[in-house]
Amino acid sequence: MTTSLYLACFWAIAATFVALLPMRLQYVPGVSLLLLAPLLMGYLAYEHNVWIVLLAFAAVISMFRRPLVYYIVKLYNLPSRQSKQEGTDQ
Repeated sequence: MTTSLYLACFWAIAATFVALLPMRLQYVPGVSLLLLAPLLMGYLAYEHNVWIVLLAFAAVISMFRRPLVYYIVKLYNLPSRQSKQEGTDQ
C-alpha cells in the first residue's frame, strides 16, 4: 500500500471520530478535514488512477454532504431549506 492510501484511510478514521464528537466540538476538526480532502485527493491522483480518486471523492461527499450543501447555499446566496419552511408556517 502506498503512502497516499494510508493517509486516505487515516483521514476516513479521523472523520469518523470527529462525527462521534458533540456538535459544538465538531466544527474545527471537521473544517480542517474538509480542507485537507482536496489535497489528499490530489496526492491520490498523483500516485494512483482516476478510479481511486473518484472513490475518495464519493467518500468525502458522503461524509460531508450537509456542510457542503450549507456552504454551496451560502456561496450562491440561495434560499435555504429552513427559510422555505419558515415561510410556509405563516
